[in-house]
Amino acid sequence: MPQDQQRLPGRLTAPSPGWTTRADVVIVGSGIAGLTAALRLRKEVGKVLVVTKDVLAAGSTQWAQGGIAAALGDGDTPEEHELDTLVAGAGACDLDSVRILVNEGPEAVRELIALGTNFDHTADGELSLTREGGHHRDRIAHAGGDATGAEIQRALIAAVQAAPDIEVIQHALAVDLLLGEDSSGATGVAGLTLHVIGEGERDGVGAVLCRAVVLASGGFGQVFSQTTNPAVSTGDGMALALRAGATVRDLEFVQFHPTVMYLGPDSRGQQPLISEAVRGEGAFLVDDDGNRFMQGVHELADLAPRDVVAKAIMKRMLDTGRPHMWLDARHLGAEFWERRFPTILATARSHGVDPVVDLIPVAPACHYVSGGVHTDLDGRSDLPGLYASGEVACSGVHGANRLASNSLLDGLVFSRRIAKVLPGELGEWREPSADERAPGLIAGAARKELQETMTSRAGVLRSAAGLTAGADVLAGLAGRVATAVDQESWETSNLLTIATALTMTARLRQETRGSHWREDFAERDDDLYAGHFDVRMADGAVAAEFVPSPQTDPSVGPVAGVVAP
Repeated sequence: MPQDQQRLPGRLTAPSPGWTTRADVVIVGSGIAGLTAALRLRKEVGKVLVVTKDVLAAGSTQWAQGGIAAALGDGDTPEEHELDTLVAGAGACDLDSVRILVNEGPEAVRELIALGTNFDHTADGELSLTREGGHHRDRIAHAGGDATGAEIQRALIAAVQAAPDIEVIQHALAVDLLLGEDSSGATGVAGLTLHVIGEGERDGVGAVLCRAVVLASGGFGQVFSQTTNPAVSTGDGMALALRAGATVRDLEFVQFHPTVMYLGPDSRGQQPLISEAVRGEGAFLVDDDGNRFMQGVHELADLAPRDVVAKAIMKRMLDTGRPHMWLDARHLGAEFWERRFPTILATARSHGVDPVVDLIPVAPACHYVSGGVHTDLDGRSDLPGLYASGEVACSGVHGANRLASNSLLDGLVFSRRIAKVLPGELGEWREPSADERAPGLIAGAARKELQETMTSRAGVLRSAAGLTAGADVLAGLAGRVATAVDQESWETSNLLTIATALTMTARLRQETRGSHWREDFAERDDDLYAGHFDVRMADGAVAAEFVPSPQTDPSVGPVAGVVAP
């Protein structure tokens, strides 16, 4: 068993707010989820404020290569999209959530087009659709060949900048939520504290008083040594929600993208993604001997769901002792590469690999977390006044393994739903209460060891021994107190909070399901684990409880819950 859990920060150590402002709704994050919410809320509430840790375009949305999935093609249906999503989710999806996604998705994408998003079209003028892993239809709309996210981000930013009633604060790290009681005595969101770097008259730590917060802050890819996520993805939104008392669900379901360009054993941070759409257009995986090892593994072979492909690559790497496998896309030809995947082509060439004539070295790396702040079908968390959408949220739509290109659709659809209900739910202004949570801060220098521990102990392959050893290391890191208050330490504290919760739930889920792969429990176990692990935090300690799926007979699995030691 791991040593006694060290107390994590109940709130982050920070200077007292030096400035204060107000907004009816604050949106944390500026990707597709955040900007969609802002654009739809701006005419429904008094004042909308968007805060983003870097510039408006710096989040994960702009890095989305493959596209956005929706049943837009001839012969395709939401029901078929639903089935593919459920199969990929490995029995952990919320059916109602999936049905909302696939049925509301086509209209949401058409609205993106009306907003000014320039998707690719065929010579006949029809929307160009392609296929990715886990899909049985061509239903992935793309832009600029492989620059879909960048084009969507461009269109959304242009719309936000043209809207004078949306205020934006860039270079603003969300530090912690402010809590207060309403007239009935119920505790909820009263605002949040920000650290702003030189934004006009606002600089340093300040407070934004508000009636609701929408988290759209993305994931936590930087908890691992290698990830496709940008540097800003440090789990800030999930961590501050946990510290405020909100529930976080399904953290163990971290998707490792199977085809991330391998840059060598010492490469760290954001790695180049080789989109699944490359395989959708005919590329295939081979080992050192040229064997197409996905043949016979799954009916879709190289286009199997991501967890299947990532596991097959890892297995072949372990069997052969090689640090990576290869993606063969040479037969696509120079003209096709330059037209369909210009961004990937340029990136690969910048690292000394020309996909037109060379095999591309690939290995799995952290890509997306299917879990997050637990929400209902309209984006509400269990903390009054706190909503969440996109990768920071968990509505149950992705289950144990997100279907390719459902991520942009998730943020788009559920932010639209938040915008429908939130204006009618804005309550009274809460006065922030005295914050009794114990402050703390983890030294930024602990980040490297944290990332290496999570990669080796809680990465693609997991076991009880590895997770227990990892939990011991994390407990030790919790004792490394920062001597300076700075952004690196705030982010590292958030990463440690998430890493601790993730390791805990990964230890408790003694089965293999979707993107959660236990070497010591190789099979899926619906008798015991058809449900979710919910994590909550109190007094600086995290605890996990198992919640059976509503579709599961309570007599089959645990009913009272499994509480982590």
